[in-house]
Amino acid sequence: MTEDIHAERRERAAARLRDADAAGLVCFPSRNFQYLTGFDEEPSERHFLLVVPAASDGANDERDDAAADRNAPALLVPELYETQVREGTTVADVRTWADGDDPVAAVRELLADRGLREGRLLVDDTMWATFTQDLRAAASDATWGLASEALADLRARKDETELAALREAAAAADATVRDLRELGADAVGTTERELADWIADRLAAHGGTGVSFETIVGAGPNGAKPHHGHGDREIRAGEPVVLDFGTRVDGYPSDQTRTLVFDGDPSTEYERVHETVREAQAAAIDAVEPGVTAAAVDRAAREVIEAAGYGDAFVHRTGHGVGLDVHEEPYVVAGNDRALEPGMVFSVEPGVYLDGRFGCRIEDLVVVTERGCERLNETARGWR
Repeated sequence: MTEDIHAERRERAAARLRDADAAGLVCFPSRNFQYLTGFDEEPSERHFLLVVPAASDGANDERDDAAADRNAPALLVPELYETQVREGTTVADVRTWADGDDPVAAVRELLADRGLREGRLLVDDTMWATFTQDLRAAASDATWGLASEALADLRARKDETELAALREAAAAADATVRDLRELGADAVGTTERELADWIADRLAAHGGTGVSFETIVGAGPNGAKPHHGHGDREIRAGEPVVLDFGTRVDGYPSDQTRTLVFDGDPSTEYERVHETVREAQAAAIDAVEPGVTAAAVDRAAREVIEAAGYGDAFVHRTGHGVGLDVHEEPYVVAGNDRALEPGMVFSVEPGVYLDGRFGCRIEDLVVVTERGCERLNETARGWR
């Protein structure tokens, strides 16, 4: 990603803050922080904060250097991070505090400089309680909200650099699905855990970085648990295996599911269920276009499964947005009347789960285009 993209995102976030009647935004190491700065860091016990004041609507601010400084984003980071933060972001105002200093005093000073010790402040949705409590101490006259009020809509529509990374991550997942099909009968006798490790190796071989979430390998009855993960059960001939996995490219994930039978033939009912799920996914993807609601896409998938008599076995939403977070806006679920917009990326993943017997899920990512949608995954969706 280019450095200018993050500066542009901070400017758009500042404008959204003003529209949300918020004075400023405070993020700590998180996907929001990464989205606005390009700097990816895990949270720790040390205070590591980004402050973004709301954009001013004052007509003379461009000619007022002091006003410009008050409206500028700033970082407060541990002293030991200073060099890498300055090299890794375009935020001009980087302040540090040393181990042994009082970080709350540094937070109080920064908020005072930005005029943010009162008014409405939005904090990262995932911020640890210890930091929210320190912010309350530093700005006791402020009121509080969540950063998603300003950032969820921004992050829901992906820019071209984000889409490029998502396409590349999806391609790595597609290539791994092809490897799985070639594995065929050789998978029989391996454990779910061994196959999950094999999948991670193939994702890396195809250009991915790590796994974007815990790989799901659900063999036989384990496949009826939508978020099973993987264990020590061996894969058997004729048995459906739910395979849900992804990797990251430039921080952006893939998320794909296929349900495969590696050798032999499954039951007639499984074949019927798999075809139902495949048709449900196709119906949902056909429904995707700008202006259609997320709920309507969910309904398109659900109607197919209900008509086949498996409505009670479809126990989750049809999809979720995918960006820096694997689960984010928009959520493709009943009751969500949010209209789809070009640039939104989300999963379409209907499933049927028959407790104690087997599960079946088929999942691809799509991006909403001006006239419909683009599939980010193109591998075959059959079970063999």
